[in-house]
Amino acid sequence: MALRQLPIPLAGTLVGGVVLGAVGGIIGFVLGLRAHPPTAWFAVLEIGIPVGLVGALLGFLFGLIAQWIARAPAEDPEADDIARH
Repeated sequence: MALRQLPIPLAGTLVGGVVLGAVGGIIGFVLGLRAHPPTAWFAVLEIGIPVGLVGALLGFLFGLIAQWIARAPAEDPEADDIARH
C-alpha cells in the first residue's frame, strides 16, 4: 500500500514513528557502545522504542493539523464585510 493512499494522520504516524524510532535507535546504539558494548543492542530498543512512540504521536498530531488545513474552506473575498464597502 502506498503511503499517499493512507489518511494524512495515519501517514504522519507511520513516518514520525519510523524516522524518530530510527534516530532513537542509532542514538541508543552509540550510547550503548560507550556504556557497555556487550549490551549495546538493548540500548537500541531501550531508547529507540520510546522515541519512536513519541515520533508516532507527534506525526499523528501534525497529520491532524495538516488534514484540518487541507480541508479548510477557501476564503471568499465577496463574503467579507470589508470587501463589500
